Amino acid sequence: MLNRKDLLGTADLSKEEILSIIDLAELYSRDNIDNANNTGVLRNITQINLFFENSTRTQVSFEIAGTKLGANIVNFPLGNSSQSKGETLLDLAATLNSMFPDILVIRHPNSGAVQLISEKVKCSVINAGDGNHEHPTQALLDAQTIRKRLGKISGLKIAICGDVAHSRVARSNIFCLKKLGNSIKVIGPKTLIPKGIESFGVEVTHNMFDGLQDIDVVMVLRLQKERMDGAFFSSEREYFHFYGLDERKMQYAKPNAIIMHPGPMNRGVEIDGDLADDINRSVITQQVEVGLAIRMAILDLLTAKHPLRKNV
Repeated sequence: MLNRKDLLGTADLSKEEILSIIDLAELYSRDNIDNANNTGVLRNITQINLFFENSTRTQVSFEIAGTKLGANIVNFPLGNSSQSKGETLLDLAATLNSMFPDILVIRHPNSGAVQLISEKVKCSVINAGDGNHEHPTQALLDAQTIRKRLGKISGLKIAICGDVAHSRVARSNIFCLKKLGNSIKVIGPKTLIPKGIESFGVEVTHNMFDGLQDIDVVMVLRLQKERMDGAFFSSEREYFHFYGLDERKMQYAKPNAIIMHPGPMNRGVEIDGDLADDINRSVITQQVEVGLAIRMAILDLLTAKHPLRKNV
């Protein structure tokens, strides 16, 4: 059970809440594999998706998750909306609130924008990524993927590699995985590691060979070029040489270590293509599969006490 109106980040989730989401998602994962019929759980519930940034995996995953549970899905056409004509976020929130939706799924380029909207609407709000701040559903699906593959989600050594400075995925994973009892290293060039990140309880290193020593989970991040203002590395070729995950660097991790990436991948820059496709070590495809179940579980749990669900 989630005793909260919204899911805005993993920073304010308890360990018990994280595990409740992962446990329910595991049931939905089995149903999806068995092609079980889940329709009706969110019958009469209206879900509006507002994606102010382009998305493929997250938006489609939320659409399918809501559809599988029987929700009425509305994809808000932001490109032609009043937002493009200068409407403020607060005005948009007031407009949406007057339409009486039950769930808003929001992605926004500005950190804190999703929380601002959540404070002005009565319905549940799910953060599908806000600026450099958080991307909670990605962290939750990563945690479930790790547990499915390694059989546990605590006591692990996890490395988060690459563009940590611009990554909401990194922040959400640090909050989530630390609460579950794991040790975390962040690895990357000094220009892509935010100052003061040690205060999150992580170890920082700028050398991949040292950082990957004895690691259980190697989490590679996408270079967030759209958020970079200036030069953070000299060239993609040099970046791959020092920080791209390849076979040579991977040899320093544990023999059964798994490889993760939130996608989309820049092959040959962040990760070697052969490693990304190695089904014995890479769980990147499994992350997408688990993402659907995680989002179904969150939609279910956030609306568990909704009056429209009493007789469902």
